[in-house]
Amino acid sequence: MARVVVDVMLKPEILDPQGQAVANALPRLGVSDISSVRIGRRIEIEFAGEPDLDTAREIADKLLANPVIEDFSIRVDEAAGDAAQMSA
Repeated sequence: MARVVVDVMLKPEILDPQGQAVANALPRLGVSDISSVRIGRRIEIEFAGEPDLDTAREIADKLLANPVIEDFSIRVDEAAGDAAQMSA
């Protein structure tokens, strides 16, 4: 089993109110050396066979991310394959 991870983030020029709320709360926790926080999503897609990055990219572009306000990156999660082999 192969896992592809899709990370979706707001584009840098888009305001991130969730990130700002977290950044504003950090001083109350005693953390003062953080200048910015951005909140995003992580989606894991598990393929039955080999990971198909083209299919994952199409899924991300058409379904998982809004290309007007979000960017996404795709990577194969090598650790998922290693964990599956260890449990077998």
